[in-house]
Amino acid sequence: MVTGASGFVGRAVCATLTRAGYKPRPVGRHDVGEIHRGTDWGQALQECQAVVHLAARVHIMGHDSAKGEDAFREVNLHGTANLVRQAADRGIGRFVFMSTIKVLGENGVEVTPDDPPAPFDAYAVSKTEAEAAVRELSGDMETVILRPPLVYGPGVKANFERLMHLVASGWPLPFGAIENQRSLIYIDNLADAVRHALTCHPGTYHPKDSRDFSTANLVRLLAQGMGRRCFLLPVPVALMRGMGRLTGTYPAVARLTGSFTSNGAMDGWEPPVPAEQAMLQTARAFAES
Repeated sequence: MVTGASGFVGRAVCATLTRAGYKPRPVGRHDVGEIHRGTDWGQALQECQAVVHLAARVHIMGHDSAKGEDAFREVNLHGTANLVRQAADRGIGRFVFMSTIKVLGENGVEVTPDDPPAPFDAYAVSKTEAEAAVRELSGDMETVILRPPLVYGPGVKANFERLMHLVASGWPLPFGAIENQRSLIYIDNLADAVRHALTCHPGTYHPKDSRDFSTANLVRLLAQGMGRRCFLLPVPVALMRGMGRLTGTYPAVARLTGSFTSNGAMDGWEPPVPAEQAMLQTARAFAES
């Protein structure tokens, strides 16, 4: 059973599992309704051997909003805990939970699964708590927790799509002096990591692409894939961050300028699509859309 099967990641996971010979059962709102602590998963779990839980609330509603925090917890914590209990009670063999590298913070170098949690917003807090629930409530059911970094690929939305719009505009961009490193993962690589998670040793893992990128190199590759010229101005990072504080855009600037890399991929797994090829394919698809 694959929850969140109609989403960006879910569609890729179902396609990859089908090609690998599995028979994924896609489950969405039309099957079980909204996900919360009282969702009945009984019919969806019938005759399933494993659960891949991708469904989650991901939209940030405000860091200081108690209502927003409750909404994240209801889906990501209580909804997950409820599903884990029902799956374990039915004797499901394995539970694969899609978490996020954000449970370890927003900046760092070579963070590992052994590092202590350091969530920085309501979404990351709810995922941290959900990880604990998966471990505590699984009983004899094997569990695999995946913590991917930012996921990209054709059809990606949110911040990565906005970055591609900036690159496509052809305007000079102030990224020439950024010498950071950030881990990313291509959508098809993440889907393949989920496939591997169905048979690998239980544990917590950090799947990512074959190499990390600086913001400057990322923008250059995107421009190449789009067939656009790339103009990067060497604006000092300190100046960019100062302007971010003045304009209220500091979180976005910090992500663009800071480093965040992970370590801890699954034994026996390598991303099937090379990072440069994946980035070029994403850019070409955007340019052609």
